Amino acid sequence: MSQRYDCADRQDRATGIAAATSAIRRGALVVLPTDSAYAVACDAFRTSATAALREAKGRAADTALPVLIAAPNVVDALTYGLPQIARDLAAALWPGPLTLIAAQQPSLAWDVDGSKSVGVRMPLHPLALELLAATGPLAATGANYAAMPVPLTCDDAQRQLGDAVAVYLDAGPLHGDRASAVVDVTTTPPQLLRAGSVPLDHLRGICADLVAE
Repeated sequence: MSQRYDCADRQDRATGIAAATSAIRRGALVVLPTDSAYAVACDAFRTSATAALREAKGRAADTALPVLIAAPNVVDALTYGLPQIARDLAAALWPGPLTLIAAQQPSLAWDVDGSKSVGVRMPLHPLALELLAATGPLAATGANYAAMPVPLTCDDAQRQLGDAVAVYLDAGPLHGDRASAVVDVTTTPPQLLRAGSVPLDHLRGICADLVAE
C-alpha cells in the first residue's frame, strides 16, 4: 500500500523525505514534484527499478528515461566528453527547465537509455532537490500512465499510478508552465529538440550556433 505525505507540513515533509529515500534505496518508485509537473522516479542504477517504472507507466522496456540530479557537477559522473557549451547552458539555466542530451559515461551499468546518450536535468523545486541530495541521481519521467495527461497534482498522479508507487510526496498543485528545453549536445553544433518554456533567443544568447528545427 502506498504512503502519501503532505509536504506543506514541516514534520510530514521530513518524514516523507526519509520514507522516499528508503523506498528509492530498496528499488521502489516515488512520486515527487518538479518545476514542471509531478514525476515518478527510481534509482537510476537499479535495473529492476527502471523496469518497474516503465511497467507502472505502461511504457516499452526500451523507453528512454531522463535522469534528475541535485547539483551541476554530478553531470560529469554521468556523461562523457561534455562540451563547454553544455556547461555554459547548465550554468545559465540549472536548476531549471533544461535537459541536456549528452554521451553516457561508458563505465556506468544502468538501463536508462538503450542508446549511448542520456538526458540529464536539475529541477528547480526545493523538495525535488532535497530528495535528490539524499538519494543521488534518479531516473524520472512524468507521473502519468501512457497517453494520459501529465499530472499537476498529487491526486492526479495517484489516480493514474496507484499502488505501483511506494511513496507520494504531495507539494500541492503545480503550474505546469515550465516545460524543459531539450538540447542535444552530442552533435556539433548542438541541436534544440524541444524549446519548452525557454525562449529561443535566450538559448541562442548562450549558444549562438544552436540549431533549431
